[in-house]
Amino acid sequence: MTYKYTHENVDGSRRIDSKATLIDALDGRDVLSVSSFGEIIDFAESLVRSEYPDVSRGALSNVRGSWYEWLLAIGALEFCYEHIDAYYLVLLPNISQYDCARLYVEKIHDYIQDLRTKVDESADVKLITSNPDFVIVDNSLQMNMPQIISGSVTAKMIEQIDQVYLQLEHRCQLDQIKGYVAVKLSLRPDRRLQIAHEGSLMKALYRHVQTREWIIDAPGIKYYAVTSKATDADKNALKTVATHSITDVGSKPKAAVDSLMCVFSGAELQIALKRMLIE
Repeated sequence: MTYKYTHENVDGSRRIDSKATLIDALDGRDVLSVSSFGEIIDFAESLVRSEYPDVSRGALSNVRGSWYEWLLAIGALEFCYEHIDAYYLVLLPNISQYDCARLYVEKIHDYIQDLRTKVDESADVKLITSNPDFVIVDNSLQMNMPQIISGSVTAKMIEQIDQVYLQLEHRCQLDQIKGYVAVKLSLRPDRRLQIAHEGSLMKALYRHVQTREWIIDAPGIKYYAVTSKATDADKNALKTVATHSITDVGSKPKAAVDSLMCVFSGAELQIALKRMLIE
């Protein structure tokens, strides 16, 4: 039997072709014109179930997250095509695949590595970091971004989106990374804590480099959170203070997360991108 949305492994198990399902679910539409990302994701899921009715909830949960991130990344390319002065939004892999500290020029990367080493050597603790889902970088960095042509999303384009970050290795000065974005299709209490912790830690690392370089008026970095929907409890939890900012009485406390944005349509994505990539 020929499958389009799933593949059979040598051991007889099945895996989802997440790219093919998303492409067919989009059906040639521009992401920024989509009225509901939920409809796209639900239809992609139905395509998988049509071939593989016994697909597990865990497998679908994993690809739903990928579909959501790709929708944001494709929409950002469409946005930057229309707004040539906008920053770039670049998808990042898991830290087990790539340490995002390597985006910085070697001098800054070495500062971060030195801090990790000294923390490890001076006490029985480690500086364990994770990668945000996206990095926001200055458009002055010359990059080969995937070309967006209306209604032409392909598997190759999605593969290119997944690999753009490799062009940035050891190229970013401190002020060329504007910020980071955490993306969660849905929020739970543990995910809220992860986002706040990651935002606080990324800002602390920035402050460490700023101190090492003796940069008085560094612009700082932003850390945004994007999800499909958020409750009042979610919004309150993500008002958590960035830990490093309360250790010095001479500085004003800063938020670990600068903004939590609900994005589940093309229109909502445009508003979020304007805030993250232009303002």
